Amino acid sequence: MAHDAIPMTHNEMRVTDDLEKLLAILPAGLQERLRRHERLDELIEVVLDLGRRPEARFRENSEYLSEEPIVQAELDQCVANVGEFSGDNRAGIERTLHRISAMRNRHGRIIGLTCRVGRAVFGTIIMIRDLVESGKSILLLGRPGVGKTTALREIARVLADDLGRRVVIIDTSNEIAGDGDIPHPAIGRARRMQVARPEFQHQVMIEAVENHMPEVIVIDEIGTELEAQAARTIAERGVQLVGTAHGNRLENLIKNPTLSDLIGGIQTVTLGDEEARRRGTQKSVLERKAPPTFEIAVEMQERYKWTVHKDVAETVDYLLRERKPLPETRAISAAGKVSVTRELSEAEWDEPVSLSSSRNNGTAWHNPAVVPFSAMDLDTGSDNNRVRIYPYAVSRSHLERIVQTLGYPVLLTKEIDDADVVLALRSHVRDKAKIAAVAHSRQIPVHTVKANTIPHITRALRRILQIDEPGVGGDIDAGLLGTLDSEDELEAMEEARLAVEQIVLPKGQPVELLPRAPHIRKMQHELVEHYRLKSESFGQEPNRRLRIYPE
Repeated sequence: MAHDAIPMTHNEMRVTDDLEKLLAILPAGLQERLRRHERLDELIEVVLDLGRRPEARFRENSEYLSEEPIVQAELDQCVANVGEFSGDNRAGIERTLHRISAMRNRHGRIIGLTCRVGRAVFGTIIMIRDLVESGKSILLLGRPGVGKTTALREIARVLADDLGRRVVIIDTSNEIAGDGDIPHPAIGRARRMQVARPEFQHQVMIEAVENHMPEVIVIDEIGTELEAQAARTIAERGVQLVGTAHGNRLENLIKNPTLSDLIGGIQTVTLGDEEARRRGTQKSVLERKAPPTFEIAVEMQERYKWTVHKDVAETVDYLLRERKPLPETRAISAAGKVSVTRELSEAEWDEPVSLSSSRNNGTAWHNPAVVPFSAMDLDTGSDNNRVRIYPYAVSRSHLERIVQTLGYPVLLTKEIDDADVVLALRSHVRDKAKIAAVAHSRQIPVHTVKANTIPHITRALRRILQIDEPGVGGDIDAGLLGTLDSEDELEAMEEARLAVEQIVLPKGQPVELLPRAPHIRKMQHELVEHYRLKSESFGQEPNRRLRIYPE
């Protein structure tokens, strides 16, 4: 349902990569080949393995740079140009963001190099800038090479320079702020703490909080249980965390016992018989143990298309109960505009949603669950020009009465394949998601009603047909509320109408009506509901009567 993002041109984002410094460490023949390459600006990494042809990897594919295999002398020359490798077999080029990773044989000799291009892309976090400014902790997930570290670097700069926050980066492999003692300018005013050995990363995280009073900690590649515990400790001290973790999606963290604490931890709970029946589950279920360390999660599916979970706790609870979460999908268009596509939450099923609206940040919001129809284009005289509605658990007799009385251009169908719209009772859509799946597979929008009453169904039809809502109490037709065959019914309905219009609405006072028979009280309830007011029956038969409450 989300629109695919169109990759932006490099003119729309300011990119710095110091690529010449990376090329300079390669064998001379490969340098010249790459400098002449037409897609040099898309280069991701160069792979040099002993006895194999050198390979250049780009965003979309890879290709060999030479027909001659790499020899040991060429590898040794590259290593000499790079310098010392740390305990995690990584090295860098001073004052750049490039990363050189080594593969060793059993004797410790380097027999392979991965030379990854490091780029500072200014403007890459426009999709989630509102989340960054919120002060909530953010976790970035995604496959290698999708741009997690680039996003971290830009987030650190925005927080430090644009928002004036005290930011400390825990830079385990010097990948965020570059190699050398002086950090790369891409991190702005953010400070950088280097980590002597990868296994000490969790200690440096705690040290940063205790010694340097940060408002924000930025950490790349949280991968151990100790690091996950350190992240929780930092978050509990009120420090905003921005980090990445191993895994493409939140589901990966739920299944990862080492990192599940980042999203609240998972535990097995045994339910009582009654609770298990109420939930419709087995007695042993998985539940979240605690609040998540990270309140927001971003799944970076592609470089310019991200899925945002704005409430990690809610998403994890949905997944553990085998329910579909309600994330946002954010993408950047070729024009640099951010579009957001999201599902309707359960609380919004029966709320009117416009096709698009704008917010202060210029983000365009689109709701794919609702496709409005223009009533101006409909001709009630032809079935072909009517909106064909497939009712699901909604009273067909109520629908027929509303359509006939108000003259709406609607045709009720008995087959979903013939429908333009599905109109369903909200509780049934929740409990039986199959109808929503069937409608989605046929690209048929689903509208829901909260209750199976004439006022609720009438409002749903107005939304489908894009007919403006009348004023309070307007458009009340006796034909909608049942056939008034007796004077008692006429008198009861007039009593309720006068009570609402002369006392409840103008004076804000509750009103009790005279005792009535059950079928007449039901008609009075529907009339009150049409005014968007609440009512309830109380007392014992035959003196049971209605009480109407103000808003």
